[in-house]
Amino acid sequence: MENLPVHFLYPAELYVSRVPFQINTILGSCIAVCLFDPVTRIGGINHFMLPLWNGQGLASPKYGNIAIEKLIDKMLSLGCQKNNLKAKIFGGGEVIETQIVKFNIGARNIEIARQILEEKKIPIISSSVGGKLGRKIEFLTATGEVRQKYVQKTI
Repeated sequence: MENLPVHFLYPAELYVSRVPFQINTILGSCIAVCLFDPVTRIGGINHFMLPLWNGQGLASPKYGNIAIEKLIDKMLSLGCQKNNLKAKIFGGGEVIETQIVKFNIGARNIEIARQILEEKKIPIISSSVGGKLGRKIEFLTATGEVRQKYVQKTI
């Protein structure tokens, strides 16, 4: 494995690169959508916390509908073709126990990611979503490869 520059992606951020990069992030109920264009070898990733922006305040990429749109737009602005894009999605774990269904943020985040990618006709070629554990992922922008480790809960 070559030594790539590394960038840590925080929640509500996205990162797209023409040059090879390793992007690391840690997910609980949040989702990371990784997009890759195998023709241009450009990759990008977002990290969103909540499914939908309600129209109040700033249209931030902390919301899935905003984060996915911004990620696609950035990929296209760097020369990618939408019909070449492939997606991988990670996260959406229910890491906080609750009996209140409307708080199931992880499941709602998974649903919005799948829905938007389907509407945009971007195939999801792999995913690791749901469950009770968090995830640490490493995304390689030049190949689209994603490595994942589960994160155990600590008290």
